[in-house]
Amino acid sequence: MRGRCGGVVRDNNGFTLLEMIIVLFLLGGLLSLIIPRISIGDSLGSVGRRWVGALKSFQDMAVATQKTVRLHVDLDRGMYWPMVLDGNQEKIPLDATWATPISLPESIRFADFQVGTERKESGRVELFFYPNGRIDQATMHLADTNNIMGVLIEPVTALIRVTDQRIDPPKPWTIPDRIRPLLQAGSTGSQVSLPLGIK
Repeated sequence: MRGRCGGVVRDNNGFTLLEMIIVLFLLGGLLSLIIPRISIGDSLGSVGRRWVGALKSFQDMAVATQKTVRLHVDLDRGMYWPMVLDGNQEKIPLDATWATPISLPESIRFADFQVGTERKESGRVELFFYPNGRIDQATMHLADTNNIMGVLIEPVTALIRVTDQRIDPPKPWTIPDRIRPLLQAGSTGSQVSLPLGIK
């Protein structure tokens, strides 16, 4: 279309390719400044929820298969994987979710792990889940650079408690001296054996 002066009249309904490239370039630069400030990765809370969910899954697995599940935790590498005990052998769980070791995100680590009375900050730890739903007593802490999350497994109820602070491991149960004579057998002189961890 020609105007009065004989020049070409430009249609102002769209953008040129050069204008679109410049806008995309500016948006890309702006996003590269903003995205690192946004926490897209895993937070300690989300990793902690997944960890507790995994513990409950291993408990369910032990009850469903009626076999003991041994959880291996590598504190140094931040990895964990369950194995099903079948007689004297360890077998990989049938659920594909647990067929390979799970790694914690790089920003989160196991600060320490205590099973029973043994506390470790490095090396490997084993935690057992039994067919009756019971789990070994354990206290563990997950940490990132600024925060800590405590997870406690109650020995009798297998209840899993979570807190945003350090947990002191429970003390072993003690039987008061006044009750000890009641646990003694009458005339035979034999004593009732106490469960492990009770003094």
